Amino acid sequence: MDHDADVIITGGGLNGPALGLALSRAGLSVIVIDAQPARARAEANFDGRAYALAIASKRLLEAIGVWPRVAGEAQPIREIRTCDGRPGEGPAPLHMRFEAGEIEEGPMGFMVEDRHLYAAFLAAMEEEPRLTHLPEARVVQQAAGPAGITVTLEDGRVLCGRVLAGCDGRASGTARRAGITRTGWGYGQTALVCAVAHERPHHGVAHQFFMPAGPLAILPLRGNRSSIVWSEATATAEAIAALDDAAFLEVLRPRFGDFLGRIELAGGRFSYPLSLTLADRYTAPRLALVGDAAHGVHPIAGQGLNLGLRDVGALAEVLVEAHRRGEDIGAADVLDRYQSWRRFDATALALGMDAVNRLFSSDNPLLRLARDAGMGLVDALPGLKRAFIRQAAGIAGTPPRLLRGRAL
Repeated sequence: MDHDADVIITGGGLNGPALGLALSRAGLSVIVIDAQPARARAEANFDGRAYALAIASKRLLEAIGVWPRVAGEAQPIREIRTCDGRPGEGPAPLHMRFEAGEIEEGPMGFMVEDRHLYAAFLAAMEEEPRLTHLPEARVVQQAAGPAGITVTLEDGRVLCGRVLAGCDGRASGTARRAGITRTGWGYGQTALVCAVAHERPHHGVAHQFFMPAGPLAILPLRGNRSSIVWSEATATAEAIAALDDAAFLEVLRPRFGDFLGRIELAGGRFSYPLSLTLADRYTAPRLALVGDAAHGVHPIAGQGLNLGLRDVGALAEVLVEAHRRGEDIGAADVLDRYQSWRRFDATALALGMDAVNRLFSSDNPLLRLARDAGMGLVDALPGLKRAFIRQAAGIAGTPPRLLRGRAL
């Protein structure tokens, strides 16, 4: 069978390009199929969308040549403060406070706007000779065989690779066409996402307020701006989303508080329903799922993209090592190594965030008392805090080589 590439990747968001660059820089040929126009997100004006990149994710971006292109636009996260709260009342007295100095790794993470991160990926892909980027292309069929897997595009083109990597999100067509089922549930919550400009500097501090209806995250961006991820009960969120900008701010202000002075919108507003969705398996014949295609999680800890990049690091390492040993990179035993590496970790983290959201999205007085006491206890135990920080940063244990900043 003639192969157009070693690996075909469906999905041109962030995980797909990251996997493509990791593999191509290690010597494999790659095709990235992207349903969206190539320049649309890279050229967009600031729209409020941003990502919290963990330390391990930043190291992966360094290893695949993307971080130098975006470092100047990144806002370091120097401290994280987490506490209970109610609209108009301010934070509860007991809280958890995580500071960068507690793990001696520099900043605890970095906030990067979507437009800058995507533009960096796009530029890196354009310069990689082993990577072919196909924008505005949609896969309509796929078929695995003993020597490869073919995908048929909407325009009739047929491409063949040794492995197909599905990086095409929660509604993954790649998973559906392979017969991979999903387990999950909705939270009855909707996330309202925007960015605000504020009067006072944030000093690189990220805040997570656990409100009765759901968490409110205030995440620092460059300049006097912050990204907002605000979870509300769906009916309430839909009513808030329908408000004009001035009325929206009036509802946000008592939840946000006045610790950063006056606030105003900076960019667009978005909303999306919140749910947990887990693929029942990460692999099928000559196929592997990555990122949200494998595990769509609650945004409570900002771990969605970071989890996806952990998948990227693991799958890239498995495929590159198999290729160098002369193995068939699409063989079931090779892909099983990836599933064994990632599935337990990702599922455990997803269910952990699910439990935290359920515990903290409640105004029950006894639960609030227990939560506040628990946060106060963790805050008083430096060893436990350090373990939490290292886990969230993706540097606990022995991560894949790319997440340690080492080339494959």
